[in-house]
Amino acid sequence: MNAIVSSSSAGRASAMLEKSIAELADVVRQCAHPLSGSASDYDPLMDLGGNARFVLIGEATHGTHEFYEQRAEITKRLIQERGFAAVAVEADWPDAYRVNRFVQGMSEDATSNEALGNFHRFPTWMWRNTDVLNFVNWLHQYNAALPPERTKVGFYGLDLYSLYSSIEAVLKYLDQIDPEASQRARSRYACFEHFEEDSQSYGYATSSGMAESCEGGAVDQLLELQRQASEYTRRDGPLAEDEFFYAEQNARLVKNAEEYYRSMFRGRVSSWNLRDRHMAEILDHLSAHLEKQQQPAKIVVWAHNSHLGDARATDMGEAGEWNVGQLVRERYGEDAVLVGFSTYTGTVTAATDWDGPAELKQVRPALPNSYEALFHETGLPRFWLNLRQDNLAIAQLRKPRLERAIGVIYRPHSERLSHYFHTQLPSQFDAIIHIDDTRAVEPLDRDEPVEDNEVPDTYPSAL
Repeated sequence: MNAIVSSSSAGRASAMLEKSIAELADVVRQCAHPLSGSASDYDPLMDLGGNARFVLIGEATHGTHEFYEQRAEITKRLIQERGFAAVAVEADWPDAYRVNRFVQGMSEDATSNEALGNFHRFPTWMWRNTDVLNFVNWLHQYNAALPPERTKVGFYGLDLYSLYSSIEAVLKYLDQIDPEASQRARSRYACFEHFEEDSQSYGYATSSGMAESCEGGAVDQLLELQRQASEYTRRDGPLAEDEFFYAEQNARLVKNAEEYYRSMFRGRVSSWNLRDRHMAEILDHLSAHLEKQQQPAKIVVWAHNSHLGDARATDMGEAGEWNVGQLVRERYGEDAVLVGFSTYTGTVTAATDWDGPAELKQVRPALPNSYEALFHETGLPRFWLNLRQDNLAIAQLRKPRLERAIGVIYRPHSERLSHYFHTQLPSQFDAIIHIDDTRAVEPLDRDEPVEDNEVPDTYPSAL
């Protein structure tokens, strides 16, 4: 008898839950902005973010075509209609700066494919894919058509994995402008040579006490470069300022990357926080640099949802982690607009293991009690929600739910543990774009990844 009663109660509870989800899905559907492919689909989003200084546009995976495509379309409108001056992405500074030179017409690269050539470490498809290629082509053509007096739009990297590439860039700059200073820099950076350009070995050896850290030399080199700023930049006007800024950010990256690699062996929270603090710091310096050319500097940021959604609204924040979205919001308030993406099912380009080949993987339907599953219940194939609005849908979405995050690694067999966390969506983002059925990005390269001693991009979090 008890079993029958228990079964009956469970059935009623399940029916009530299904009814409540259906009712909430109906409320969300009424407040949603459907995406039909029309040029006007994102007009309200332009009103939301167009007057901000920073629009941070995420992605729920590192390998979904629609996320890259729609992010690029929104960015084009922000550049054309709202005067945004730069795109800053979750990529290393020297690798992205090669693209920057190309789109601004200062490169020896003949094509966008060549300009993306520095992205040769795992995961190559994250930036070497057809969607990024198309956007770089567009940005190159857009800049070329601008009147001479207009400032060209730039493309910059925020990440910090390129320790040895950045050392090389600093030395190359000083070789050209101040050979004596270059010798001093070589002496300071020589400390890193003992590890054969293997940054993970450096981090392990120094954090375990097997070797002295190179922190002092990295800090001293950045400080000396900064002391010479007025001397180095007075020679050739704006071009000299740009070249110095590029070198200074590389020196800053060396300092921060040195600390990051030591922190990797102290735990995820420490290394994650250092990485996102670095990205927010580079964004601040980029903004200040661009403001010398125009007022104000308006920047679009591209990175994973996990970096750009406010960490305080998620399990990450409860664990002591912060991220770029939180740091930018804390500093700039409503001058920062955070936009996320979600999907219910489809395909994704991802690997099974670190340094593994790019694979076309099936994305499992989202778990129950997730935002993705709720949005699927609306029946809308594509839509976006303004999460700053005050309405019944947004109020009910504040109840914590699961959210999926797929990085460069996707392991469906451990999906709940590996790819989901709890969040309060309206506190995490200012807007969310949901595309129910998505497909994988198309990599430009089909070969195995090139061996490289730098730490793989997004290591160790995969995001």
